[in-house]
Amino acid sequence: MTSARKRLLEAADRLFYNEGIRSVGIDRVLEEAGVAKGSLYYNFNGKDDLVRAYLHDRHALWAERVAEYQARVDDPEQKILAVFDALADLFAEPGFRGCAFLNAAAEAQPGSVEETATKDFRTWLHELFAVLVAAAGFSDLRLLSTQLVLLYDGANIAAALDADPAAARSARQVATALLATAQR
Repeated sequence: MTSARKRLLEAADRLFYNEGIRSVGIDRVLEEAGVAKGSLYYNFNGKDDLVRAYLHDRHALWAERVAEYQARVDDPEQKILAVFDALADLFAEPGFRGCAFLNAAAEAQPGSVEETATKDFRTWLHELFAVLVAAAGFSDLRLLSTQLVLLYDGANIAAALDADPAAARSARQVATALLATAQR
């Protein structure tokens, strides 16, 4: 049998991602998870703690997925492009509803757990590209990594708003051209 914590996280992930964090009440999560309210407070300090765990898990799963795609290639430039390959497969999944962090940020109040988790994710994303750009030997780390983040963001937005799973492939093509002209 699945633990109450795991059932709560699975229900929260499904509901928060598909319907929005603020629009889903805790009673709905409890009902979907099939657990009593006491289980929530045994495992989490309330909805904010559950939201924090949901976004933390989303972040960890995405970081793991990106690492898996990067492990398939050796060339530092190909590791950069592997991020867009991971996006392409994500966008093609049934039920894709955009980036969980962009969605959370749209609902975030100042100082909320959504805002904090989104900032943590964004810091990771910028650092990811900065490390990759440095490893590939490019000279203007800040500019190039920022440009790659913009391509990443644009692909996410186009995939969600335009229902265009090919957005990541287009972003990858632009990233390839950008890398070909960037200074080393």
